[in-house]
Amino acid sequence: MSFIPLDDTTAWGDNSTSEEFEESDIVSVAMKKERVLREIIAAQEDLQALFSRVKTVQEEVDKLSSGNQTLQMYIDNLTKQLARR
Repeated sequence: MSFIPLDDTTAWGDNSTSEEFEESDIVSVAMKKERVLREIIAAQEDLQALFSRVKTVQEEVDKLSSGNQTLQMYIDNLTKQLARR
């Protein structure tokens, strides 16, 4: 069984390179987080637009339903008047 001496830089790596990797890792992680945050914000904006559209369509449906009820009452009244004749 052989042991690697603690002062051997090949076994433990050069400290300057590991610091560079850590800095680049920090930068890449920060960039990924920023990209994810932008995607989340874009998705939230899309959801807000969809919600707004749903509200608009629901208002149109409510108006049409009200119009249909009015027309149904008109048809019912006409049917009753024709039935009396």
